[in-house]
Amino acid sequence: MLKFIYDFLPIIIFFGTYKLTNNDIYAATIAAMIATVIHSAIQWFMHKKLENQHIINLVVILFFGSLTLLFQDDTFIKWKVTVINWIFGLALLGSQFIGKKNIIQRQLDGAIQLPDPIWIRLNMMWVAFFIFCGLLNLYVAFFYGSDLSDEARQTVWVDFKMYGMLGLTFVFMIVQIFYIQRHILPEESVEEIVEDIIHDELQDDTTTVSQVNTPTDSSKKKAP
Repeated sequence: MLKFIYDFLPIIIFFGTYKLTNNDIYAATIAAMIATVIHSAIQWFMHKKLENQHIINLVVILFFGSLTLLFQDDTFIKWKVTVINWIFGLALLGSQFIGKKNIIQRQLDGAIQLPDPIWIRLNMMWVAFFIFCGLLNLYVAFFYGSDLSDEARQTVWVDFKMYGMLGLTFVFMIVQIFYIQRHILPEESVEEIVEDIIHDELQDDTTTVSQVNTPTDSSKKKAP
């Protein structure tokens, strides 16, 4: 949970700056860019590496943030949310067909044991979630409240980016936890499965040896 909040810090800083600067989207964009750079630097100094999601976040916010400031157009920073979600969704979808384990399984299978079909479902649930969030962001950013002023629509989008996206992600993670708990294999079950496999293999080996050592009926009938 702490990691979840920590990764959302740049968004929280974006939201806080926007409110404190009397709805200045450009000051908020600068704050988000700086916060993401600092966030990535802390990750690097603590772990001597950056996770793929942090690299993607850093590159995308710097790219779309720079375009927002250069052209003084908030369209770019609004698109950034959708692009991030869709990149994550496509990465998860691709991992379903590349390698022996998808991304979700690689991240969690060291902590929990699940049947293979459940790992696939979890991964595809995240794919659907990211694609949905990307589409929802476009709707709120460019279509919702068409009768409102541009400033009011911008404020609605910033509030959605903070409360809507954060809330949706939190609820989705809770749903995932309950779903995982329904299908998780306890350590005892895993050990029993392994023991059963070993036991079956030993039985097969014993049967084979017995068949080799037992004389056939024809050999019994041979005269001395």
